[in-house]
Amino acid sequence: YKCTYLPMSTSFAVLLTCFNRKNKTLLALENLYKAHKKSANKLPMSVYLTDDGSSDGTAEAVAEEFPNVTILTGNGELYWAGGMRNSWNEAKKKDYGAYLLLNDDTNLVEDIFDKIYETDKYCVTTYGSTGIYVGATAEEGSDKTTYGGSVFTNRFLGAIKRCAVDEKKPQVCELGNANVMWVSKNVVDKIGILSEGYVHGMADFDYTMRAVKSKLPVLILPGISGTCINDHGNTYERFMKLSLKERIKFLYHPTGLDFTSQSFHMKRHFPLRYPLFFIVGWLKVLFPKQYYNTLYATRVNRV
Repeated sequence: YKCTYLPMSTSFAVLLTCFNRKNKTLLALENLYKAHKKSANKLPMSVYLTDDGSSDGTAEAVAEEFPNVTILTGNGELYWAGGMRNSWNEAKKKDYGAYLLLNDDTNLVEDIFDKIYETDKYCVTTYGSTGIYVGATAEEGSDKTTYGGSVFTNRFLGAIKRCAVDEKKPQVCELGNANVMWVSKNVVDKIGILSEGYVHGMADFDYTMRAVKSKLPVLILPGISGTCINDHGNTYERFMKLSLKERIKFLYHPTGLDFTSQSFHMKRHFPLRYPLFFIVGWLKVLFPKQYYNTLYATRVNRV
């Protein structure tokens, strides 16, 4: 990517949240600074990291190795969505031209900022404004994407498919993972930041869907933007082995099925599906094996 144009001429803030992933967090920051150093247009960059009560010395290690990072302290109950809102709210106190949402287990490619700047140019030229740019990630040494942008194949059913990566040009998408997500200031001015109704997951999908509804451009950056392992595994196989009491707890736990965030998302974007969603949610709890065998094993990706 040869960077020849930069509509935005102000500084930007990088937003992260972390919990007990010291080595991964340090590596993500190392790659972030390495990419910024190699970028053709070195806009001033500030980094905001919410440490949500880590006990493994993450905050101390970051402070020592990256003294310019603004470290914020959570109460241990923020999880991903709350931690990112916390970082974003602090960054919003200053006048940044854009925000880069970055997972603490995502390692950016060295030309990420050139990809962003070229996409910014394309977005302004094509749509007349800047927008949201989602970065696709892959596992180390593989071209198989782990996170990125998606489109609906059936909006009523919430069926989606992940977009294949285009190496040469940005693509339009409707939902984006915030492992790597550039948000321009005009987007924040219009729709704000991540919604308060989300505890852990789904806040990034919600944000991109809200942007699309507000006629703001949402694009996928060309090529792979970084590496990130999808380490969620098969949640339902673990779920089936739990006792009834444990399944109820897992249903609502933010790092379990996160039913609170899922319910908020369903009510907001798919209200007609919510009653069925609620019933199915409890069918998972009461009849986990039957649910897995009859529904989950044959389901399509849905939101």
